[in-house]
Amino acid sequence: MTPSDNAQKTLSQLSPDVLAAECPSRQILAHLTSRWGTLVMLVLLSGTHRFSALRRRIGGVSERMLAQTLQQLEADGLVTRRVHDVVPPHVDYSLTDLGHEAGTHLAALTGWIEDNLPRILARGQDRAA
Repeated sequence: MTPSDNAQKTLSQLSPDVLAAECPSRQILAHLTSRWGTLVMLVLLSGTHRFSALRRRIGGVSERMLAQTLQQLEADGLVTRRVHDVVPPHVDYSLTDLGHEAGTHLAALTGWIEDNLPRILARGQDRAA
């Protein structure tokens, strides 16, 4: 049995538990709910985008952070990177089926935040007073 097979066997015996420190689900949760991960997922819900289009759409993200976020989400199987064989190079990003499912949940959460923003801000002001 190879080391990879051993790792898969060990992982398959563990029950996912995001509250457990050693659970791999924590890392995926961190990628999805990071400052930029959620925003990337929301933009990609609308369809395939090139890197530059993503950067323009997501205000404030640096090139480095966008690249790192896309790499993490791709490694998690949520984003697909497609390289077109043209000059100059053309790369675009889209959600996988799994990514689309996760993005839908993130959209519901961010929609709730936007819908309730006045109430949330009012509570914050009440506590500050």
